[in-house]
Amino acid sequence: MGLCERCKKAQATFHLTNIDRSGGKAERHLCDKCAAEEGLLQTPKAGVNLNEILENFIAGSKAGSSELSNLVCEECGISYVEFRNQGLLGCPNDYDVFHEQIARLLERTHDGAKHHVGKTPKSLGTAVRKTHQEIRRLKRQLDEAVVAEDYERAAELRDRIREVEKA
Repeated sequence: MGLCERCKKAQATFHLTNIDRSGGKAERHLCDKCAAEEGLLQTPKAGVNLNEILENFIAGSKAGSSELSNLVCEECGISYVEFRNQGLLGCPNDYDVFHEQIARLLERTHDGAKHHVGKTPKSLGTAVRKTHQEIRRLKRQLDEAVVAEDYERAAELRDRIREVEKA
């Protein structure tokens, strides 16, 4: 590392690189005290404790995962964590018990759809496959337009879907 360029006493812990319009670089290496004196480093406000913030964040994320680990099917005894690790459900009741979590997994897997979006058989030909892909793409855009409350765009997409489905 090196010593602070300003006071020449403390270890430089603040490194600043300025790049001008012509591409020239100017580097400065300062200690925390000198950087703060020059207004380059914000000192923490009173009452802000980084360790406390991190501990609260970690505790919050653990609380969410502990809620899921407590989610268990009463019929077969499988927990949500076991389902996620194994990728297999234990009984038909699990679909009801883990409904929300399964829906989120399906959405991520199928580009936002909550149902299986499979492939079109090659025997139907390229034109049909492209039509199915186009309809899926338009439906995704329609959903996004509705969520964004862009109803004019949604109406255009709805009409376009109808046209493609008729063809």
